[in-house]
Amino acid sequence: MFILTRISLVFLLIVGTASAQSSDQSNAPDASGDLTLLELVKETGFLVWPLAALSIAAVFLIIFYTLTVRRGAVVSNRFMRSADSLIRKQDYLGLLSVCNRQDQCISRITSKTLEFATKNPLASFEEVREVTEAEGSRQASLLHQRIQYLADIGAIAPMVGLLGTVIGMIKAFREIAQHSFVGSKQTGLASGVSEALLTTAGGLCIGIPALIFYSMFRGRVQGLVAELEAASTHIMALLAAQYKRASGSRSRTAKYNTDDRPADIRGV
Repeated sequence: MFILTRISLVFLLIVGTASAQSSDQSNAPDASGDLTLLELVKETGFLVWPLAALSIAAVFLIIFYTLTVRRGAVVSNRFMRSADSLIRKQDYLGLLSVCNRQDQCISRITSKTLEFATKNPLASFEEVREVTEAEGSRQASLLHQRIQYLADIGAIAPMVGLLGTVIGMIKAFREIAQHSFVGSKQTGLASGVSEALLTTAGGLCIGIPALIFYSMFRGRVQGLVAELEAASTHIMALLAAQYKRASGSRSRTAKYNTDDRPADIRGV
């Protein structure tokens, strides 16, 4: 889809350039009145530059999000298998090492949880879970904020086009006010109206695809956030089981030590 879009743009540029060159060489006006791409750009006025910048940014963001907003960058089956095995073995240092080598949202959540648990050995499981939930919320927020730029472009581009519409209409009404609407004076009026319509069309042509792709990426992000929550819940369930096992071991050890005391001090 992206390749087809880029090929179409390149084709339009080539056709527009070739038409402009052939028109300059022949010095003959086009009887059909059709405008080439370069002529359309000239008719748009100075607002073609911010519109071009927005279009380039939109294409870059679409390609970037396609490569980065994916399941492998959020939760991977390989990491979950490693985390499951290491937690059951109580090899938390090994799991931290795995987290540091991975660049995934779930690895950052797990790393933050283990760092807090190892630095605060007396912390309760509820406190550890609060740290996990806070980091999970932060990672989910980052995923949503990452695609928000595409929505901003979808909102800004039509506004830039609307600004061009206002400027073009101002020029058109100025022509009407300053000159009589006859003969060659109609050219200035038509130019202003044309600029107004072209900037509006350009802004919509950028904003509509940007919003469409934003909607697609937003749905993908929502699905990834749901998978991230499920993976975090699974890891916390494994850690809870280990906490209960360690707590039970400590209780049995304390009871055993108490029963082994001499009878004369056992009741102390």
